[in-house]
Amino acid sequence: MVNERQAMLEQSATIYFGPWYGRSPFFEATRRAGCTAYDVYNHMLLPSYYDDPVVEYWALLNDVVVWDVAVERTVEISGPDADVLVDRLTCRDLTTCAIKQGKYMIVTAPDGGIVNDPVLLHVDRDRWWMQLADSDAGLYALGVASQSGLDVDISYPEVFPMQVQGAKAARTLEKLVGSGVYDLKYYWCDWFHVGDIPVLVSRTGWTAVQGFEINLLDASRGDDLWDAVMSAGEEFNIRPTAPVEARRIEAGIMNYNSDMTIENNPFEIMGLERLVEEQPQDYMGKDALERIRREGVRRKLVGVEFGGDALEAELTWFWPVVRDGKEIGRVTDAVWSPRLERNIGYVWVPIELAEPGTRIDIESEHGHIVGTTAAIPFLDPKKEIPAAPLAPE
Repeated sequence: MVNERQAMLEQSATIYFGPWYGRSPFFEATRRAGCTAYDVYNHMLLPSYYDDPVVEYWALLNDVVVWDVAVERTVEISGPDADVLVDRLTCRDLTTCAIKQGKYMIVTAPDGGIVNDPVLLHVDRDRWWMQLADSDAGLYALGVASQSGLDVDISYPEVFPMQVQGAKAARTLEKLVGSGVYDLKYYWCDWFHVGDIPVLVSRTGWTAVQGFEINLLDASRGDDLWDAVMSAGEEFNIRPTAPVEARRIEAGIMNYNSDMTIENNPFEIMGLERLVEEQPQDYMGKDALERIRREGVRRKLVGVEFGGDALEAELTWFWPVVRDGKEIGRVTDAVWSPRLERNIGYVWVPIELAEPGTRIDIESEHGHIVGTTAAIPFLDPKKEIPAAPLAPE
C-alpha cells in the first residue's frame, strides 16, 4: 500500500512554497521529521504525508502521535459583549458555557448554512477562541460584529495548536505540564507551561481517541515546543503523522469543504441535527433552521460501506452515486478501516435512500462499486473513548 500511495504522491503536482502561504511555527520541524507533501488549508501549509496511513493509524491507537494543526486559525472574540456575539453566531446555546469549557460549534449563515465548524474555547471572561476549519469564518464574524452594535473586538491572536493524540497522549502531556493534565475533562482547557513556554492545553482533537491540543502562544518557540513534545513522547514511540482519515471517519468527524459546505445545513448531516438547540434567544439562521426542523430535508449525508479489497488510496475527487443513468448524490470520503476491516466513507443521497442498509450504485475511478448506506459514526457513538476519565498508570 505504501508504495502505491507514494507513487501517487510522486505523480501529483507540487505545491510552490510561496510567501503568500502561511507557515506554522512547526513547519521546519515537520520538514526535518520527513513530511513529503503539504496541503493548503486556511491559507497555510498543512503537513499531509509522512508514512503509510495504516502504520499511522495503529500508532495513533496504540502509542502517541503529534500533528501540526496551526492551520486551525484561531479567531478571538473579546470585549464586554463577546458572550452575546459568540452566541449569536451559532445554533448552539452557549449561555451556560463556562470559562475554560469548549464546544464543537456550528457557525450558521442567515439561511441556516454551515459557515464553519470550529472548536470553540471559552478561554477567559469575555474572551472566546474559535479554532477554524478551512473557511474565512473570522471575516464572517467581523461582518456580523460590524452590523451588531455590540462592543466586541475580532482578532487573530498568535495562537498555534498542535495535536498530541493517542493511547499514551496523557502520559506524554504529564511529562510536559505535570499531573494537572489529568484534571482536564473532555472539551475543557487550561493554562500551563512547558518549561518556560506558556501554552493553553485543550482536551480536544480530530481523532476521537484520548488526546489534547497544545496551543503555542509565542511563534518564536515552535522548534522548542516541538522538540519538548517529541522528547517527552520518545519512550512511548511518538511519531509525527498526517491526519488519520480512517479514524476520523470511523468516529463520524466531518471535513469542512469536502463533506459539507455553506450550501448545507446541520439537519442534512447525520449526527449534527443535535447541535440545532432550541433556545429563546435569536441567532444567525434561527428562523431558517426552525423552518427546516418542521419541514424536513430532501438529502442527507450518511455513512457508506463498500465491499471488495482495501482501497489503496483516498479519493482524488467525489464519486457520483447514480440511478437510472443519472447522478443523484456523491461519495465524499472512502477509506480502508484497519480495525473494522472494510472500506467506509460518507455519501450524500436523497432522503429516501438515507436509511442504513440501503444499496446504492457508485461510479468511481476504479469502476462500478456497490455501496450500502450506514449510520454515522461507525464506532463509539457516545464518544466514550475520548471522554473516558484520564488516570495515570
